[in-house]
Amino acid sequence: MEILQTIWNALTIENEELVKIINIPLTFIETYVITLLFIAILNINPVKKKKIIYVVIWSITSIITQFFVPIPYNSFINVLIALVLMKYIFKLNFLKSIIAFTVPYFITIVLGSFVMNLYTILFNVGFQEANSTPIYRLIFSPVLYSIIYLLSKFIRKFEFNISNISEFKKNNKHILLINFILGMISIIIQSYLATFYSNYLPLPLTLCNLLILVLYFGISFYSLSRTAKLEKTTRDLEGEKLVNKSLTILHDNIRAFKHDFNNIVQAIGGYVSTNDMNGLKKYYSQLLKDCQSVNNLTALNPDVINNPAIYSILASKYHKANELGIQINLEVFLDLTTLTTNIYEITRILGILLDNAIEATLECEEKIIKIELRNDSSHHRNLIIIKNTYLNKDINIDKIFEKSYSTKPNNSGIGLWEVRQILKKNLNKLDLFTTKDDTFFTQQLEIFY
Repeated sequence: MEILQTIWNALTIENEELVKIINIPLTFIETYVITLLFIAILNINPVKKKKIIYVVIWSITSIITQFFVPIPYNSFINVLIALVLMKYIFKLNFLKSIIAFTVPYFITIVLGSFVMNLYTILFNVGFQEANSTPIYRLIFSPVLYSIIYLLSKFIRKFEFNISNISEFKKNNKHILLINFILGMISIIIQSYLATFYSNYLPLPLTLCNLLILVLYFGISFYSLSRTAKLEKTTRDLEGEKLVNKSLTILHDNIRAFKHDFNNIVQAIGGYVSTNDMNGLKKYYSQLLKDCQSVNNLTALNPDVINNPAIYSILASKYHKANELGIQINLEVFLDLTTLTTNIYEITRILGILLDNAIEATLECEEKIIKIELRNDSSHHRNLIIIKNTYLNKDINIDKIFEKSYSTKPNNSGIGLWEVRQILKKNLNKLDLFTTKDDTFFTQQLEIFY
């Protein structure tokens, strides 16, 4: 009984050192539920191993800073460590890392403040006492973590996420980045004030401050959601315009083909009746060219190219090439929904390669670009192959990736250098294999899975 009484006394009196010790296992639990929350918000599905590595490393560093780094400097160090870990473990860019840290941290602060205020009212104790007494910490933390866990499940179930943020325009990304950095600084300052000055501030002022923070982040998150929807609607409208343009051209070609069908049959009959096989072969190759154009437009279909971003790139470049008198042969044997690599970066590479192909082909008498999308299951990769006719047979396929290198005086030579930078960021995910022969210059983009 005496031992139990001693334990009870230790738990019910203010003891910051014991609270720090209790916080050691609680830190691992807190990091875990917050990790579930931010991967739900960003709609990412990392392997279990990555989640464990992140939780363990960040929890250990947080515990170390808690014991050896004074407040509030430990918070700044923890923020930097979290951002670095998110980048290298979950492969998040800087903007997503900021959001992944700021939003869950804010939610935790708001929920924690709300639950703590309830505790101070229910148990009639001050904030500092509630925060420094082990028994209150043991009651408070499981309630808070349970709420965060349920919230992450709610976000997953109803898909309340911002997964397409990487597709935002550059200006919108900058605005979001500034907004979240300011928000993160505000949260850290508010955490400091709540820790050291809560006993000196009137409860209405504290609640008002909390309400303002909730409104700030609520409006910010609402604006972010609206921006995401607007970006998606804009892309969808642009895609629909390209679809309508393709369907119009396809309809006109089919009408023309149908109108000339009898003449085509009679022309073939003429060659057959005179046994002019050479003339028939020449006529057939010309007819096949028209048929290929119709086949390309049939393939240029959002149901076949079933990724809106890639469809938009291919359709816009196809129509651009068609207006310049370039023949594009398009073959799609790939389900683009299976691509797991960053679509934004794939479309950047694809756009640069197609622009280069169009530019090179314009110099040739025979203007042909061949595009093939297919799966190579034997090597666990998807392939996007672009072949184009070209004039400069002496082009150095190694130097073209150097910054500012260009075969034309008015070009910046930055395109393929950007491609190389993207490839460097995606080692073991993306690769580009460049070859040339007497007829075609070939770029083979390899997407590994």
